[in-house]
Amino acid sequence: MKIAFLGLGDIGTLMAAHLARAPFDLVVWNRTHGKAEAFAREHKARVAATPAEAVKNADVIITCLPSSIEVEAVLHGENGMLASLRAGAVLVDCTSGDPPTSRSISAELSHRGVSFIDAPVSGGTTAAKSGTLTVMWGGDSAVFERVRPVIEAFGKKIVHAGPVGAGDAIKAVNQALLAVHILSTAEGLAVLVRAGIDPKVALEVINASSGRSNSSENLIPQRVLTRAFPRTFRLALLDKDIGIAAVLAEDLHVRTPLISLTAERFHEAHERLGEEADHVEAVKMVEQENDVEIS
Repeated sequence: MKIAFLGLGDIGTLMAAHLARAPFDLVVWNRTHGKAEAFAREHKARVAATPAEAVKNADVIITCLPSSIEVEAVLHGENGMLASLRAGAVLVDCTSGDPPTSRSISAELSHRGVSFIDAPVSGGTTAAKSGTLTVMWGGDSAVFERVRPVIEAFGKKIVHAGPVGAGDAIKAVNQALLAVHILSTAEGLAVLVRAGIDPKVALEVINASSGRSNSSENLIPQRVLTRAFPRTFRLALLDKDIGIAAVLAEDLHVRTPLISLTAERFHEAHERLGEEADHVEAVKMVEQENDVEIS
């Protein structure tokens, strides 16, 4: 099976590595050409100079890009995929994209005999490396069965979310909840630090009680208390993701004041802390505003 993989970011590189082996014949493309060449030196893969070259004769095309904007660019831009996609191919978009754009791309491709599945992933670099990502996909079940072996190469929990765009919707809401948990846990701990309580003691209680979350159980202890803040997932991307969730709610006329406020706060953190900050570093904004350090 001929696979084209476009987008060798932190997670995309690890996903593509699982496809650089039999029975797959892998071609990779990345905007930074040197990164694709480095990948090919380490794995069994060929490097394409352009998106158009990458997808020529491919049975399955996987895009794993920062946002739907970049997916549109590699589809329609100079030397883009569109003209080279062959009828019968399937485009699996693992980008954390927005549902309207995914539906638009799906409709456009269907006129060319190309199928589309939105299949954002969750689990971070750890799950990507071990091939145990959660994949939430939207689209036609018959189409999915054609690409199941490809997705199972990097995914463990694979869930059909609904029609095209449903995978993107679930991913956006999941990310919104992550953002809410990070900020709410940081705010709660800021209160307790100002009250003279050791945050380690506070988390011991919270994590044995009803206020616990992945943020309180893992992210805060491992990254904030230690002041490590490893760069595993950019704050800028979480800002984008929760923004998708907020817009989706608005489009559907669903009142979500908490998600909307958190989206505003993450955008503020993004502007304050910059493009390279990790998503957990949003805690620093809460610390700065309250003159405390949660450590």
